[in-house]
Amino acid sequence: MRKSPMFTHLTFDCYGTLIDWRAGIESELVSALGDMKLSGQTLLAAYVEAEKSQESDYRRYREVLRRTVVSMSGTLGVAVTDAAARRFAGSVPKWPAFPDTAKFLRDMGSRGFKRYILSNVDNDILEETLRRQGLEVDGFVTAEEVGSYKPNPGHWEEFFKRTGAKRGELLHVAQSVYHDIIPAQSMGIASAWVNRYDEKLGLGVEPSFICDSLENLALLLT
Repeated sequence: MRKSPMFTHLTFDCYGTLIDWRAGIESELVSALGDMKLSGQTLLAAYVEAEKSQESDYRRYREVLRRTVVSMSGTLGVAVTDAAARRFAGSVPKWPAFPDTAKFLRDMGSRGFKRYILSNVDNDILEETLRRQGLEVDGFVTAEEVGSYKPNPGHWEEFFKRTGAKRGELLHVAQSVYHDIIPAQSMGIASAWVNRYDEKLGLGVEPSFICDSLENLALLLT
């Protein structure tokens, strides 16, 4: 198969798009804290809102994770100790990849796309995730490197600086509307919304592609 003539580079959010962060968050919170009041999509929504409040100022992502879980003690209905929060913060590289992730990345590489991850994590967390899950990429930009968290534009600015790619050559692939699809749209970057968790788009949010999996995105890019 030939790659789409429109795009030469694909950038990806990692956790939620390539990695099943809902499954990872729930499994590791239960492991660290025991039974909780929330589960599934309700737990993920509560976690996302709690994490947003910790990302207004830059600090290492492990600290963001620790603070997020501590702040959710009342919401989760369990007492969150600092030790349990730190255990959870160290669990990220164990979160599972979606079944279609590794194949999609390999196939896109074979079709000639350059594949970069833009992630709100620390370098060592992402590097260990890639090793554990056997994911092939050509590079990445992390929050640790740019000193800010998406939806701030620092990840994209650094990506363009490193690669020399033009905006019209890039397709950004992501699950998070807030962290990825909206800022990409505001910067004039084409995006593919991978709706992994059956969510809704807000008014005025218009990704270039909408799909429910990377497997289906591959068909759209044929």
